[in-house]
Amino acid sequence: MFTKLKTFIYTLTASIMLLAPTVAVPLAAHAADIENGVCQGSNLQFSSNITGNACNSIAGNSENKVNSLVTTIINIFSVIVGIIAVIMIIVGGFRYITSGGNDQNVASAKNTILYAIIGLVIVALAQLVVKYVLKRVVESA
Repeated sequence: MFTKLKTFIYTLTASIMLLAPTVAVPLAAHAADIENGVCQGSNLQFSSNITGNACNSIAGNSENKVNSLVTTIINIFSVIVGIIAVIMIIVGGFRYITSGGNDQNVASAKNTILYAIIGLVIVALAQLVVKYVLKRVVESA
């Protein structure tokens, strides 16, 4: 039961971390187009050129809002995964202490600690990847 739960948590964590940048890029890339369309309609300007300063500031704010939303989601997810990893390290340490010298239990406890540390490293690297992707999207827009 514990092994299945641990495998599920690791798989879910890896899947979300790998999919987060693919969700962030399309959202950030199209945010300015959406805001420009809304701004044109609100100013009753249905041509392709927008001359109002309010429209330009709204488009700039939308990119910041998308970036801050994605950053907030990734930070919350990272905190949750970090808490789970610390709990898993504590559980692994408890299993190591209570193994009673049984080689199989010692190896299982060490693997639990190792996988929790690997999870923390993946979360840290995911933070860097998301920040890099968001920076590149803002620079290209």
